[in-house]
Amino acid sequence: MKQLIYLDYAATSWPKPPEVLAAVLNTLEHSGANAGRGNHSLAMGTGRVLVRARAALAELFGVANAQDIAFTHNTTMGLNMAIRGVLKPGDHVISTMTEHNSVRRPLEYLKRTLGIEVDYLKVNNEGQLDLQELSDSFCYNTKMAICNHGSNLLGSILPIEEIGSIAKKHGAIFLVDAAQTAGSVEIDVGRMGIDLLAFPGHKGLLGPQGTGGLYISPQIELEPLILGGTGSQSESSEQPSVRPDRYEAGTQNAPGIAGLLAGVLKIKSVGLHSIHQQEWQLTQLLMGGLASMKGIRILGPQQGEKRTGIVSFVMEGLDSADIAHRLDREYNIAVRAGMHCTPLAHQAADTLKSGAVRASVGLDSTEHDIDRVLAAVREIQKSSRSR
Repeated sequence: MKQLIYLDYAATSWPKPPEVLAAVLNTLEHSGANAGRGNHSLAMGTGRVLVRARAALAELFGVANAQDIAFTHNTTMGLNMAIRGVLKPGDHVISTMTEHNSVRRPLEYLKRTLGIEVDYLKVNNEGQLDLQELSDSFCYNTKMAICNHGSNLLGSILPIEEIGSIAKKHGAIFLVDAAQTAGSVEIDVGRMGIDLLAFPGHKGLLGPQGTGGLYISPQIELEPLILGGTGSQSESSEQPSVRPDRYEAGTQNAPGIAGLLAGVLKIKSVGLHSIHQQEWQLTQLLMGGLASMKGIRILGPQQGEKRTGIVSFVMEGLDSADIAHRLDREYNIAVRAGMHCTPLAHQAADTLKSGAVRASVGLDSTEHDIDRVLAAVREIQKSSRSR
């Protein structure tokens, strides 16, 4: 069987860099105690790993105080912490039709249980908002504006700095889902006006699964999502007031966070700009090849336009799940197909019934990978027409 071609980086990066694997193993072997739960050397060693990882993330995202970053298990947990920690009955929220279910489902839950109001703004064929429509959507009770930095279906990148400026003008909290951009697209929470930033550790940051975080502006006090032991202020029955302890109840995933630190250091050594340029060039190669085939529609920004490492497409007469299945079983190529946990984006792209095939590149992707997937898609298309 041919070597596996992995084109599902939008779900999780793989394979992990050797530095990440080594960091996880080293922590398990030499520093496997609970951070903040004692003064012995093992606990202190684990604590230092968390401090270094928090500092590295703060530098990456332009965060002034690393204590404003709380570790989470994934982006979904961070988004839930932000959404459920801020919104109250009667609040109004502005979001978009390209949001992941990690945003939509918490909002719909609060809509049903607390009576919050939600507007999901439409996007054009390239996944972009009408910024004037966005500005006009704010009203007296708009508490929060939420958007993804990059769509996990369309590959579009929203103008976060402009959106942040509009949110600030209207006095709303700005929450950004950086699931598809952290580690490959520049993010500066201060310059971009971001109040809350949820990010994964296991995608562009190259860390293990079960890692991520939430930046919380010092101007915002969230109600904690989870209450419990933190190793600090233990005499009190209330959750600690200090950060990040207030938002990090329970034992932290120290091996995972050590791996995340190694992933962030790897990104810094390669350079964000270099990573983004490599991904963009590979997407252009893939889009050019797909565009040469009749009956294939590429979603999101046109060739030559700004996008993440995601290229989603539909093929006339074939189900997206069948295409992905054949790519896997016949060609040993891993892609994602279906709804991608973002039905509103599929509605906007008119692919709600068919779904879409999503190929996503990352740090280790090559032109050879793109050539392989294009050749496979051509064969699948040819064989389907001959039936």
